[in-house]
Amino acid sequence: MSTVDAGRATPPLPLTAPRSPAGPVLAVLWAGAAAVVALWWADTGAVVGTAGRLTGAGRIAGLLCGYACAVLVGLMARVPLLEVRIGSDRVARWHAMAGRYTVCLLVAHIALILAGYAAQDRASLWHEAVTVVLDYPEMLKATAGTVILFAVGVTSVRAARRRTSYEFWYYVHLLTYAAVFLAFGHQLALGEQFNGRPVATAFWYALYLGVAALVLWFRVLAPVRLNRRHRLRVGSVHKEAPGVYSVVVHGRHLDGLGARPGQFFRWRFLGEGMGWTSTPYSLSAPPRPDRLRITVKALGDHSAAVALLRPGTRVWAEGPYGSLTADRATGQRSLLIAAGVGITPLRALFETLPGEVTLLYRARGAEDLALGGELEAIARRRGAQLLYALNGPRGERPSITAQSLRATFPDLADHDVYICGPHGFAQDVYGALRAAGVPDRRIHHESFEL
Repeated sequence: MSTVDAGRATPPLPLTAPRSPAGPVLAVLWAGAAAVVALWWADTGAVVGTAGRLTGAGRIAGLLCGYACAVLVGLMARVPLLEVRIGSDRVARWHAMAGRYTVCLLVAHIALILAGYAAQDRASLWHEAVTVVLDYPEMLKATAGTVILFAVGVTSVRAARRRTSYEFWYYVHLLTYAAVFLAFGHQLALGEQFNGRPVATAFWYALYLGVAALVLWFRVLAPVRLNRRHRLRVGSVHKEAPGVYSVVVHGRHLDGLGARPGQFFRWRFLGEGMGWTSTPYSLSAPPRPDRLRITVKALGDHSAAVALLRPGTRVWAEGPYGSLTADRATGQRSLLIAAGVGITPLRALFETLPGEVTLLYRARGAEDLALGGELEAIARRRGAQLLYALNGPRGERPSITAQSLRATFPDLADHDVYICGPHGFAQDVYGALRAAGVPDRRIHHESFEL
């Protein structure tokens, strides 16, 4: 197993766990939804009859859908407050939930509006649908946007996601921007809450232009500035274990990135046919002023091609992202539990976390222990404990249960526990830790499943 110089350890950090802004951010988002409903309430007179009730409900659903579209795009903007302070995985879950709300509200809006118009005109649903799409202003563009949103929703369903490549899912997902742009015009043209009401119209423009500004700055301009300043290139590629490779990336003034052990970047390698995809990989060593390192396991086309990268290949990076850092620690003792390539961010934390640190590394066999030599050297240097959980000679898997954890760590509840590994593994370990009495606030985990 080859070893790459990890450089100097990051100085110990003060153990002050900053309060997550997740609660206030969610409160603001729900307050926005309440303001949208209040907008309908303030500008709507008496609702009379079946047609009026259906149309009124359809307009509420449409307003909330328009608001949800803005939230959906805002959560995709990679705002540092969200990506670092709250955590990329949590924001991704919010985005997925907002997507489901958006699609459901869109279906409700279409169905209720058409039913209300049909009841009012005493016509069929099909006749109303054709009339609305062909005769109403901005509706052809809105229809195209609706089709795109449904396509994004279908490809985001877990069953469909498993059957498509990451690259296909990624580019279909980007079409959300086009869908929101196409649907925006009909909201102002047909929304009764905006006709002749400049304050409401100004609010809606401010909402969408504000979100567009976040996307432009954090997804376009900030990455351009980062990559022009730091000039990243592949320095070397090293095999760490079967199918696992480390990539050392060189650049200028990398200490200016503000990257922390445990964080990740989204990487785009401009060679070997990999330039079309941006993929998240964690730093597997503490960042240095002249180099960064990631360690990648071949799990798909993109990750498998990492082994073919040549020195000098240009690299486009976005970040740093993620909140799996020393900032989460609340005490002086930490337990790191890793499985497979989930060792990468925890290897960086193993070297740099202050206090008493133990690492438990789950792998199939000794040959699958990526970065094992480095981990043993770190354990010796800082007097830390390194434990392995390997399959038995007949393939039997060691179980990580509440009982086994308590037996190994009698004072487990006093530890901060960092978990990184496959989603199922992380869920099982989380359940075992909670059953062993570890408070939820001391369990730290980020999932990189997309």
